[in-house]
Amino acid sequence: MTKQWRFLSSGRQHPAYNMAVDEAILTAHSEGKVPPTVRFYGWDPATLSIGYFQRAAEEINFEQLKQEGLGFVRRPTGGRAVLHDQELTYSIIVAENYPGIPRSVTEAYRVLSEGLVLGFRKLGLDAEMVQLASEDDKRKYESMGSAACFDSPSWYELVVEGRKIAGSAQTRQKQVVLQHGSILLDMDVDQLFRVLLFRSERLQERLRQQFVHKAVAINDLCRDLGRAVVALPEVEDAFRIGLAEGLGVELVEEGLTDYERALAEQLMADKYANETWNLRR
Repeated sequence: MTKQWRFLSSGRQHPAYNMAVDEAILTAHSEGKVPPTVRFYGWDPATLSIGYFQRAAEEINFEQLKQEGLGFVRRPTGGRAVLHDQELTYSIIVAENYPGIPRSVTEAYRVLSEGLVLGFRKLGLDAEMVQLASEDDKRKYESMGSAACFDSPSWYELVVEGRKIAGSAQTRQKQVVLQHGSILLDMDVDQLFRVLLFRSERLQERLRQQFVHKAVAINDLCRDLGRAVVALPEVEDAFRIGLAEGLGVELVEEGLTDYERALAEQLMADKYANETWNLRR
């Protein structure tokens, strides 16, 4: 019998709420209150999120961020800055001891991301998971090092025609794995690079050009292939099916529990909507 996981579709939400809900689900799952969960969501307003270890004051142009009306939040996961706007964001929350989940972070990323490959293929894109076996391999997907997430290579990369097409990050807390990431429909590279800090305009432009050649969004590929662009509902359907197949489970749509909602409200107030957390480094 196929195992059932919970599926949540949260719609576009405040950045602090998005991160608080992911952590609330992680906690509830660690306590055995809810099953493994796949969640889809968006961002309102469009938001720059940064990784747990990033130094906000050194890497983010907060004046420009305010001028452009963008939200800001620090994720509980690693990685670099992501501009969340025209995208589908996903999260997967599952216990470390769930059957088939590797102990290794990189191998767990590979297993949990298999459904992403299938989702892209269901949209007619020839996606593949590329194993980067050496530092030389990683350099193929690496630039000189901007603060942007899609500029940062992992040991496994999800690519289409040699270009990185999804950015994901992972954390492990309370014996639970949380992986979340961005599936970009469209990408405003100029805006992303306007809200990041660089030593000089020349370096900013050089890194921007490198970024464009190494990262791509779904509708950029559709235009390159002479195909019609896709809308969010089509992408959601493709990835819900792809993730279910990749994980070997049935995704059953449910809502948050009262416990998760209360915990998310607390996490928003104490953490993700609080400058002490967001500017902590």
